Amino acid sequence: MIEDYKIAFKGDRKMDKSNEQENARCNQGRVSEHEHEHKHGHDHDHDHGKMPVVLYFVGLALALIALFFKQNETVQNVLFSLATITAGYHVVVLEGIAETVEHTKESKRFTPNSHLLMGLAAIGASFLGDFMEGALLILIFSGAHFLEHYAEGKSKREISQLLEMNPTTARLITDDGKTKTVDVSDLKIGDHLQVLNGDQVPIDGVILSGTSAIDEASITGESIPKEKSKGDSVFGSTINGTGTFTMEVTKETEDTVFSKILQLVNQNQDNQTKAATIIQKFEPKYVNGVLIGVALFMLLTPVLLDWTWTEGFYRGLVVLVGASPCALAAATVSTTLSATSNLAKKGVLSKGSAFLSELADIDAIAFDKTGTLTTGKPEVTNYKFSSSINEEEIIEIIVALEKESNHPLADAILRKFDVQNTMEIEVTNQIGKGLEGSYQGVNYRIGKPSSFENVSKEHRQLNTEWSKEGKTVVYVSADEEVIGLIALMDVPNEEAISTIRYFKEQGVHTTLITGDSELTGQAVAKQLGIDEVCANVLPEDKSKIIDEQKEKYGVTAMVGDGVNDAPALVNANVGVAMGDGTDVAVEVSDLVLMQNDLSKLVQAHKTSSKMTRVIWENIIFAMAVVVFLITVSLLGLSDITISVIVHEGSTLVVILNGLRLLKAN
Repeated sequence: MIEDYKIAFKGDRKMDKSNEQENARCNQGRVSEHEHEHKHGHDHDHDHGKMPVVLYFVGLALALIALFFKQNETVQNVLFSLATITAGYHVVVLEGIAETVEHTKESKRFTPNSHLLMGLAAIGASFLGDFMEGALLILIFSGAHFLEHYAEGKSKREISQLLEMNPTTARLITDDGKTKTVDVSDLKIGDHLQVLNGDQVPIDGVILSGTSAIDEASITGESIPKEKSKGDSVFGSTINGTGTFTMEVTKETEDTVFSKILQLVNQNQDNQTKAATIIQKFEPKYVNGVLIGVALFMLLTPVLLDWTWTEGFYRGLVVLVGASPCALAAATVSTTLSATSNLAKKGVLSKGSAFLSELADIDAIAFDKTGTLTTGKPEVTNYKFSSSINEEEIIEIIVALEKESNHPLADAILRKFDVQNTMEIEVTNQIGKGLEGSYQGVNYRIGKPSSFENVSKEHRQLNTEWSKEGKTVVYVSADEEVIGLIALMDVPNEEAISTIRYFKEQGVHTTLITGDSELTGQAVAKQLGIDEVCANVLPEDKSKIIDEQKEKYGVTAMVGDGVNDAPALVNANVGVAMGDGTDVAVEVSDLVLMQNDLSKLVQAHKTSSKMTRVIWENIIFAMAVVVFLITVSLLGLSDITISVIVHEGSTLVVILNGLRLLKAN
């Protein structure tokens, strides 16, 4: 799954138009709201394959060859000109000129970008006779562009796993009592269905007869299967356990909880604001200012300063070269590349630097419980047996009973108790009552508290106390008299406490969002020190809670691992998925934490914060260099050669400054 995720980084995240009809039918997929995150004010929806990169390297080769023709200036200038054209064809012509025209038509006003400005700067340098400078400017800018595009990447894959998880067939009970397989889409409210053991519940409904334990993790995220019997609601896409039951359909296919997940993922993708980097916000005004300023300079200086038109035009071109944003264009490239590379080595995969930038600015962060803050598997936390019994013997009996069960609670109990003697007891698994077996004439049973009547006051008090702590309690009885009880809970993982502590120290509001009960949610939150708990929530509630968090606190991140988290992950400013979670959660998220290690999230936040600071340092330095070059150009203290040296020097400085993040802790 993770390999698929890394492969998905390649290419454009914008949905292929040829798939629009299929995507509409499926009502799924994430047409990323961040599809323009790396555009410097322009779109990257052109599909030119490898040709742009090939042309760039052709241009680079021509420029290198030109260096060997110092004795033949004409040939050298021709080679540099060809290098400028080929290396800059995609970045300057297609993304500079073509997109300037496109955006101008869309906004109905002249909307240039820095690509166009770089092209004009190169033309200006060539006009002044320094063809090498023109080629150098284009090679640097185009190379930086391709490098950033490769480093950040854009995901083109859709979340087809959602469709695969959606049930497609059901066992319809006909009027004569027989069953037949039908498409889920043909079901109507009131239809009666049969659900066999191990089947996927096909649609939302209510149980008419039978009992079973149903895994509802795909809906609620709860790791422990829920006991269901007559009158209980069941949800489509959940997994039936060992029992068989009949149910009545209560919702149309498009109204089921799981369908709502699909709809919300699709809806929220259009409600997101596009992440914009600092340069993206600043660039249009800067480019317009430079173009207008240079044009006015060329027109007014011959009149106001009694310069010749040739001198005014010459000085204007020098100003244009000085104002061209070489260092500014590289200000974020090395920084974001270094940050993303650093985090990738540490187990954090990012779908773009814009998400890292937003992660640094979060005001609130919400966590799913099961599999995110907790291990995702129940563990025995407490147990107590009557003082009158042999504890060692009763534990051996419990192990003998539980080893015949495939219930998650049984696995937890077997992991907890290590016995020396292995007993062989014939076990009966009764739905609703639990495990039952006889040993030396005594009938032992393990089951939920509500199935027992002969319970001592001490055991009842412990049950109440442990249940208030969010634990699942089972009783152990001998001839129906309760002789002990065991408490189990999905406990927080090792990294959760330090992660929550870190974000609270940073002034970030923390929230636990869970489909579990209020008691369970509060118990986990108390252990971790989380500020707020939202319990008993369904997927659509999670998405609404994220909306509330964004409105109340500001930039909000969501951390989750399940299908039920998908709407919230998409709706959050930054969606963070656990790497061992479902494919759907990974697909729709912006960051992925490998190996379900929350400490990686802390590292990501620290690195993203440092990345933001370094970007600001580079931008301020780059703009200071531009101001300096413009000033000395206006004073007549600069020429093309000086501008080139300073430009390339400043570009090298910002790149090296950004590369510091490769070693950031």
